[in-house]
Amino acid sequence: MPLFEKGGYYPPQGHRERIERYKENKQLFLGDHYDVFQRLQNIPSESVYISSNMAGLICKKSADFLFGESPTFSAGKEDDSEEQKAIDRIVEENDLRMKLQQSATGNAFRGDSFLKIRWGQKWGGKVPKKFDPFRTIIEPQNPKFVFPETSFGDATEIEIYHIAYPVAIEGSGDQEWYLNVESHYPNEIVYSKFEMTPFMTSGMEVTEWKIEKEITSQRKTVETGVPFPLVVHIPNYATDDDWQGIDDISEHKPMFDEINNRLSRIAEILDKHADPSLAVPAGVLGEDEHGNPMFAVGRDKVFEIMGKDDIVPQYITWDGQLQSAFEELDRVTEMLLVNAEIPALALGKGDSGTSGSSGLAIKFRMNSLLAKINRKRQFYDKGLKKMFLIAQMLEHEQGNANYDIVEPIIHFKDGLPQDDAELANIMNVRTGGKPTVSQKTALMKMDGLTEEQADRELEKMEQDAKKEEDRNKELFADPSAFQE
Repeated sequence: MPLFEKGGYYPPQGHRERIERYKENKQLFLGDHYDVFQRLQNIPSESVYISSNMAGLICKKSADFLFGESPTFSAGKEDDSEEQKAIDRIVEENDLRMKLQQSATGNAFRGDSFLKIRWGQKWGGKVPKKFDPFRTIIEPQNPKFVFPETSFGDATEIEIYHIAYPVAIEGSGDQEWYLNVESHYPNEIVYSKFEMTPFMTSGMEVTEWKIEKEITSQRKTVETGVPFPLVVHIPNYATDDDWQGIDDISEHKPMFDEINNRLSRIAEILDKHADPSLAVPAGVLGEDEHGNPMFAVGRDKVFEIMGKDDIVPQYITWDGQLQSAFEELDRVTEMLLVNAEIPALALGKGDSGTSGSSGLAIKFRMNSLLAKINRKRQFYDKGLKKMFLIAQMLEHEQGNANYDIVEPIIHFKDGLPQDDAELANIMNVRTGGKPTVSQKTALMKMDGLTEEQADRELEKMEQDAKKEEDRNKELFADPSAFQE
């Protein structure tokens, strides 16, 4: 049965829970926790609510370790080969390093990332071809508009990608809509368009539509010449029985809620006792004509207690067991970080000092986070290789390639700072004390010099060395110079 047809609904039934999860998790990532948990638990709007954006921290930390240091993409051939130039061009023209960082961040809170590869102009002809030539373009797709269909015998293998997004008809008051559908099959793309009407709303936002009919005159098929759909799915990580990826924060929602609740209750206690009431002996306050004390506890924050000799003036306070509350907060936070596979060392929290620790020791202490990143890296390695393969095929199909199609080798970084002293010692042992890098390369890397600046610095070093050598020759040529 087609996903989109007359009488059907958008979004399709089997994808609504996924789309709702995307929306909810993005709110948590951005720190809008009250909007999520108030709806789920009916938190009174007048109550104090304080949240800690641990969800954002978990997602950003994963993305930083995965793509904070850009991977290198190698064609497996010489640097000046046409294949390597093609790989480098695809990376640079598409700002791929930045897009991968963005993809990893979104992947962490959604669980899914999609990249579309197409041949065209970035600005669709709005800019002269001289400044915006036809080329291979790699574009991230919003997962809430992507609806995959899997193969019959493998629920993890996607065969068809439908990119479908609704557009309101101008002047209809949001009562008439179009649904633009771009269906990616092997070798072809089918474009179609449907008329829709709103079916369900949430506040001022339409959340579900009913498909009325297809505008058949808008249907067209474009041959791609590539034996794969021009969309690549990269899950955050996944199981063997579903195509959908698993995000990093859904499983931690109860702990997010408990941390926010504990912070809010502590804040309420502190607020209540920031301006405490004052208890004074009876007869201290002024009296009216009937002999009654003239005060209101709620307004004056003071009240009398009978027995002038039984009490001294004092503020009425309560510690609210704050120590126990803070201890529970620490324990819940610690449990959350353990479940999220983020060691305290990665956050600079707790006993995370690294003074005197070698790079290898730090790496071992980061083992849980590195294992998590490696799990994600396997899916990115597979997805990016397929993306490069499709991009090269597309260029060959357009007759715009003078190279052989290759599967690139992707070298990922582990995201940890490099211990240069430890690395130098290891290299010294492995090479028997021989140099492993030229002076010029060392200057360029250590001092951030360009090649020309490094050449000038080497010339100065040679001049200084020659002056020292000439001075030594003069001293040895005149032994009396040593007799002072």
